[in-house]
Amino acid sequence: MHTKRLAASLCAAGLMLAAGAVHAADAIGRAAIQSQYEQDVANCKNGKTNQDRTTCMREAGAARDEALRQNLKDGSSDQLQQNMVDRCNRLPAGSRQDCLTQMTSPTNVRGSVQGGGVLRETVIQVPAGTVPPASTVPPAGTMPSTGAMPPATSPGMAPPPVAPGAPMR
Repeated sequence: MHTKRLAASLCAAGLMLAAGAVHAADAIGRAAIQSQYEQDVANCKNGKTNQDRTTCMREAGAARDEALRQNLKDGSSDQLQQNMVDRCNRLPAGSRQDCLTQMTSPTNVRGSVQGGGVLRETVIQVPAGTVPPASTVPPAGTMPSTGAMPPATSPGMAPPPVAPGAPMR
């Protein structure tokens, strides 16, 4: 009987220690989340995020809330690779390989968000003998609505500039 009571006491003590450790880990996790939130808010206020302040603050709060719910994760490289494949697989069959190439090949990036836009360039080699798509530009010398374009004429000479003080006609 005495051993059962001792075993039960040790079990209860172990559970209390485990609960205390979980609570301490939770407090450390919450402190790290709050610290990250405060850093995000500071970046929003200093204009370091390329977002307007209202959007930035809303995103910082949403990230904190998701982190507290344990839904915010830095996915592993396997998860990121799977997400990439899943995104490309949603495209039509003819576009899937180009999508995967764009996701995995080196890309030249120029410009900035603050400058008005970012241009990402990926070069995709087209096999020899592949017929390019039909052009939608009309052939030179024709106009889409009327057919033939009138011949171009060279512009005439511009009149000489008016001398200062001369009367205007």
